[in-house]
Parts: sequence; C-alpha cells; structure tokens
Amino acid sequence: MDNNDRLIRLRYALDLRNSEVEEIFGYGGIEFAREDIGKILTKSSDEEDDDNHIPCSPFMFESFLNGLIVFKRGKQENQQGQPEKPEMTLIHPNNVLLKKVKIALSLTAEDMLEVLELAGVTVTKGELGALLRKEGHKNYKECGDKYARNFLKGLAVKYRG
Repeated sequence: MDNNDRLIRLRYALDLRNSEVEEIFGYGGIEFAREDIGKILTKSSDEEDDDNHIPCSPFMFESFLNGLIVFKRGKQENQQGQPEKPEMTLIHPNNVLLKKVKIALSLTAEDMLEVLELAGVTVTKGELGALLRKEGHKNYKECGDKYARNFLKGLAVKYRG
C-alpha cells in the first residue's frame, strides 16, 4: 500500500471533501492548487509519465497527517522549549498513520481496538501498544499494511455508518 492509497482510504473513512483535503495540506505546510488535489487522490498507474497522478511522498503524507491534527483539534499554542513544527519521522508510514490519526480524532486505546474490531480484526491492547511505541523501543513493532487497511476500514464503518 503506497501513500496515495493510504490518503485515499483516510479521506474516504473521514468523509473529507477535496476542499478540506486542500485545507489540511495547508495546515501541514504544503500548498496545492485545487486541481492537484484530485491528482494526488488517484492510484498510481504503470505509465511513467502520467500527467493525471502526483505521487504522495512520505514527507507529503506526514505533513497531511500533521495538518489533520490541526484541522480536527485546532492549532496548539507553542510552549517554551517546544519546536515550532512537529518532527518528521518519514519511516514506517503505517505506524505514523495510526499514531497521528489517534491524536487527531482523540481516540483512546479502547476506541482503536473497537475500530479494528469493526473491521473484523481482534488485537490485544499489548499488540496495539507495540504499534504505537516510538521506534527504537524494545517492544516496538512495525505496523503492516493489513493492520493499516483494517484500521482505515474500521474508521469508515464507524464514521460513515
């Protein structure tokens, strides 16, 4: 699953309009023209010089997720000692997706387990905790595409009905 696919599924699950996607990218620090949003929200094809597709880089995807947090929760006032912008990890996009959507939607661990159960996946609290840990922690576990897809599927069931 590539970043464009993750973005498409997240947009569907949260029922976001293209104008809202454009606004979220803006909150994340990336400006796009309205017609480019449609090109980002398309799956890649095998053609090399496809003018109707813009690949979503890891930086763009994480910027979108940071913008989603601001879009859903509002801009946070900086406190002394905190950086102006969140630090970009640019690795393991599925783990980043879980963490940042959890923050944006103010989900608890129980809420996330419920979302995964709506998609037909049973996960223990310990397994979920391992997916949400910081990389380098001894109990960190990389999130596979299956968990990410099912999490987005469960979000769609929860938020779209």
